[in-house]
Amino acid sequence: MTMSTDERNFRSIYYEKVGFKNVEEKKSLEILLKEKHLDLVKLKQFCLRFTVPHVYRSFLYKLLLGVIPAQVELHNFVTNQRQQEFNDLHHTLQVMRLIDEKTAKSQVFILMWLIQTNNLLFDLSLLYEKDEGVISFSAIVKCLMHFFDDDVDIYWIAKKFYENIAKMKNEVPKFVEITHAILEKEDPELYKALQSASVLDSLPLLQWFDCCFAGIIHDNYLIKIWDKVCRGSYKILAYLVAAILMTLKHRKVKISDPIAVTLAIKKLPEETSDVIVNKTVDMWLHHCSPLTGHDKPKGT
Repeated sequence: MTMSTDERNFRSIYYEKVGFKNVEEKKSLEILLKEKHLDLVKLKQFCLRFTVPHVYRSFLYKLLLGVIPAQVELHNFVTNQRQQEFNDLHHTLQVMRLIDEKTAKSQVFILMWLIQTNNLLFDLSLLYEKDEGVISFSAIVKCLMHFFDDDVDIYWIAKKFYENIAKMKNEVPKFVEITHAILEKEDPELYKALQSASVLDSLPLLQWFDCCFAGIIHDNYLIKIWDKVCRGSYKILAYLVAAILMTLKHRKVKISDPIAVTLAIKKLPEETSDVIVNKTVDMWLHHCSPLTGHDKPKGT
């Protein structure tokens, strides 16, 4: 018997509420993950089009970020190597007496990362006060800890995620220009007000792009943006900035006051983060191809 349209719509709404837009999306992902040699192109396209189901997010992130290879037969070997390197770094910190059983897990991951990247200094306080990379990596780690339980996975995903973000630092001026263009197109009146008060120039955009908005947007909703970023679609961060400012305008924040705008962004409530992320994804999908993440051809 054929399922009625109403029943299909009801189920679609239900699955969206629990994290899936519909069962077919989950099934299509499961089919892709059953291949002996995983198709990274198709998996990247899935991340662009849909929110990644939580049960598969850790595995997909490891694949897309290069923590594990596409060849399934190598997964056990590579995973064991990652585990061994993690254990060696952890043991090194213990021998150096930089950590003990009371050390916060996020702190341990940061110190491991500093050793592995040859950036560990004798005076650690200098790193936390002046090194923006440490601040950003710390924020990313704390966000990932909210979603993943396996310490080895958290460390390696955070490391690879930040490495990819760091490669884009030279592109940040271009992202800022894109943010200007989006705002000018989507809300000319708001853009004019922001420009006259030099608000965009006052925002710590470099810092926010560097941590991929960890600690700014609520973790539960930011992860939907990171699904796209893990695929390599960093441009969505420009749409995120635009969506934040457009949302604040409707929240009656004094847009002409750079300090008020910055404070409002740093204190975004969870429900506002939800609105912002949905608006970001909608704008991004409207302007960018869900298959490539690049701008759609004009006229489409």
